[in-house]
Amino acid sequence: MRRLLNPVVRDLTARGRSLADDWDAFWFRPADPTLLGLLRILTGLMLLYTHAVWGLVLGQFFGPVSWLSPALVRAIQQDQYNYSFWWLVADGWMWPVYGFSMAVLLLFTLGLFTRVTSVLSLLVVISFAHRVPQATFGLDQINAMLTLYLAIGPSGQALSLDRFIARRQRGSALSRPAPSAGANLALRLLNVHMCVIYFFAGISKLQGEAWWTGEAMWRAFSNLEYQSIDMTWLAWHPWLLNLLTHVSVLWEVFFCVLIWQPRLRPLMLAGAVVLHVGIGACLGMWTFGLIMLVGCASFLPNQAVRDLVAALSPGRSRPRTALMALPTPPQPAVPWPSRPEVPEPALPLNRV
Repeated sequence: MRRLLNPVVRDLTARGRSLADDWDAFWFRPADPTLLGLLRILTGLMLLYTHAVWGLVLGQFFGPVSWLSPALVRAIQQDQYNYSFWWLVADGWMWPVYGFSMAVLLLFTLGLFTRVTSVLSLLVVISFAHRVPQATFGLDQINAMLTLYLAIGPSGQALSLDRFIARRQRGSALSRPAPSAGANLALRLLNVHMCVIYFFAGISKLQGEAWWTGEAMWRAFSNLEYQSIDMTWLAWHPWLLNLLTHVSVLWEVFFCVLIWQPRLRPLMLAGAVVLHVGIGACLGMWTFGLIMLVGCASFLPNQAVRDLVAALSPGRSRPRTALMALPTPPQPAVPWPSRPEVPEPALPLNRV
């Protein structure tokens, strides 16, 4: 019996170790932080834009007499812990606090003191969203999700002022950012979260009858509230509407499976571009479409991103040369090699 069980035990042990190694490599294999730095810049630009829009009507949202009064928000958030520093801000400090928040987001985007400004940026995003819960949408949720994972990972190790300052101080010793397990962990968390978002978005659509009958896309295109481009001409092509409806649902449901296949990944990312650019162009939700594409960019290969950054950075792909070549001193002429002289044989001193 032992002879029969030993091979089975060894096989199961080997499979378990292999699975554990794969799991460890998936989450903690050191990865280049260049892609994480690019995501920080793109996310920071969106944070600056969305919070600048808050500033256009800051008093109406965060002032003492706001559209969502503190009493109403506290009633909505009853029995919930939704932290926001706006509950601690006095009336006369509204604009200074807002200016400080925008400065934090700017430093985070530029990558200065990133380990601190990333956490502060997350605090800013959460505080703004929790103060006006009825005025936040999917864009604000994706902003918070991206900022969280960028705060977890070393998003300031590449494409940042932190990196620039470190290179100036240490010289060529920091020519390339070192791969780190933290960068891979942050990217994997982003990957998995994007898969969860698309999967649940797809199966939630399947609960609506319009997504089964193929009418959902027509209902979106014909909604005048969100219509940016007149797409009502599709009414004469119902087969195209049905195709768009069903393909979009299938893409969302199976995104979490197919995106991990290297051969299918470009196709899935191209589908994301078509989907979200279409949402922005036809329904006017450009900010939401763009921030979703930022999340999808976490699936880009690190090597391709690093090569692209190197190609766009002047002087990175070739060695630095002096601005003006210094003249070299003349070298003495080398004589043409002559035949070696053969020494004459020594004559004997005493002849016979």
